[in-house]
Amino acid sequence: MLTRFRALTFVVALATGIVSANVVAEPVYKVGATATGIPFTFLDVKSQSIQGMMVDAAQAVAKAGGFEVEIQQTTFASLIPSLTSNKIDLISAAMLRTPAREKVVQYSDPVFSYGEGLIVKVDDQTQYTRMEDFAGEVVGAQVGTVFIDELNKRGVFKEVRGYDSIPDLMRDLALGRIKAGFADRPVVAYQLAQGTQNKVHLVQSYQPVVIGDVCLIMRKGDSATLEQVNKGIAAIKADGSLDQIISKWKLN
Repeated sequence: MLTRFRALTFVVALATGIVSANVVAEPVYKVGATATGIPFTFLDVKSQSIQGMMVDAAQAVAKAGGFEVEIQQTTFASLIPSLTSNKIDLISAAMLRTPAREKVVQYSDPVFSYGEGLIVKVDDQTQYTRMEDFAGEVVGAQVGTVFIDELNKRGVFKEVRGYDSIPDLMRDLALGRIKAGFADRPVVAYQLAQGTQNKVHLVQSYQPVVIGDVCLIMRKGDSATLEQVNKGIAAIKADGSLDQIISKWKLN
């Protein structure tokens, strides 16, 4: 009886081992996100973790696409270098799709779309409509964004200053060091709505010129990850999860 019991135990253990060997663990992707892009990505001081609309979207896409994500705080300007040097596997941030960026990285299907907003001092009530309204002035934008590229390309400003974050830009604007700032409109609108910035405001008459898609971003040639990500995006669009995330962060 003991011999037969041992034999049965061995068979069960062997079978269990075979089953375990055939179970493929879901891949875990390191996701770069910034701490200064509220409501898309930001550092929650209570939990000391990165939160926001694009964090929620990345997590929902991962669940639907069959992988897991590990969110890592990365400065905006370091996102693409971190991706191409394999320090992270995905970018989930307010980084618009552009032809220049697509030469270096590849984008998923769109998650959200928007353009730049114009910020000026609160006592400046001029109804500006275009970038050229500030020809000959000192203007600013966040380093690494398509907006600072657009300002430099136009070549009509006295100086284009770069900032590591939108709060830094708004601080210099409030102090009168620059005449105007250009930044992600939904990010600026959300931050101003919190009431912590009362010396600057968004110009409602301004018409954005750089409108693009926010996507998940990965290394060029990584077709397997792209397939998983797009599968997840399609699923959360179809079941309404993405709409719920967008509404949660008041972006619609």
